[in-house]
Amino acid sequence: MPEAAAFSTSPVLLGGDNRSDTTLLSVVLDSHRDLVVGPEIDFLEPPNLGPHVLDATDLLAANDPRVTGIVKSAIDPFWYDGAHFVVQCLRFGLNFDDVRRLVTNVMKELASDIVSFTDRCSLINEIGEFRRAQTGAKRWGLKLQRKIAQIDAFAGLWPDAHFVHIVRDGRDLAASHLRTVPEWGYRTVAEAAHGWREIVSQPHRLAPPERYLEVRYEDLVTSPRSSLMRVLNHLHLPWHGAVLRHAECEHALFERPYGHPAAESTGKPLHAGRLGRHTQDLTPAQIAEFEGIASSELARLGYLSASSLVIDA
Repeated sequence: MPEAAAFSTSPVLLGGDNRSDTTLLSVVLDSHRDLVVGPEIDFLEPPNLGPHVLDATDLLAANDPRVTGIVKSAIDPFWYDGAHFVVQCLRFGLNFDDVRRLVTNVMKELASDIVSFTDRCSLINEIGEFRRAQTGAKRWGLKLQRKIAQIDAFAGLWPDAHFVHIVRDGRDLAASHLRTVPEWGYRTVAEAAHGWREIVSQPHRLAPPERYLEVRYEDLVTSPRSSLMRVLNHLHLPWHGAVLRHAECEHALFERPYGHPAAESTGKPLHAGRLGRHTQDLTPAQIAEFEGIASSELARLGYLSASSLVIDA
């Protein structure tokens, strides 16, 4: 990225495959007194983040039936991504007027409809800075989710950002997709294995090493204190015990979940849950299929012993 495009802010950008509990990590870190961390904002999908999002904001504010369906299939496809962007901003703590003002200001400053990748990131930067100033936090953060695979592009735009990539045993992730979110998640074990492998294999190779940290979900829930000390040390932040009591803290996501699929479960204290769920929810043939596709990354991340390593398909 050209130097002129770089932002001077220092966000905390979180990533991971869907069903890796990126939302849990965002809420835990949002409990720290120096951080305000929001859930994901999908800012690449709408046609533009300018006029389209402004119109979507007005439709939502007016409870227009085109954008207020309970399920995705009930929402006008043309407006879905724009309306979803606005809802995600609300989950981060903004209101309709905040969205309108920030979008309008960025459109004027850039003299654009906020279409290019850099312009879209400019709006995200302004949203993050707005929440940082509003809450008095020192840094803002946001989930990149699967966009962590494009970490080099984000690292170029935010040269002072720190990245935290939460990874989960891909076999458990596959079981979660197939059993929990079949309507939008991976549909087959092979699809899950290829998708998971893509997300976990790229970032650590593309990221600036000093600004990138991988955290295993399993370590977060079984050894939360030591895992979170690693994360806070990576972010150059002091220890703050509230990160171990995230369920007792106030979070914008808890106040305005707007149907977020992980809001309810994230509101519970850290617990091990169903670690190793693939041994019960997947058949031996399905487990072997996943391992045959993604064994090298399973081994790298400590989920598979070297003696079990097979050549990835």
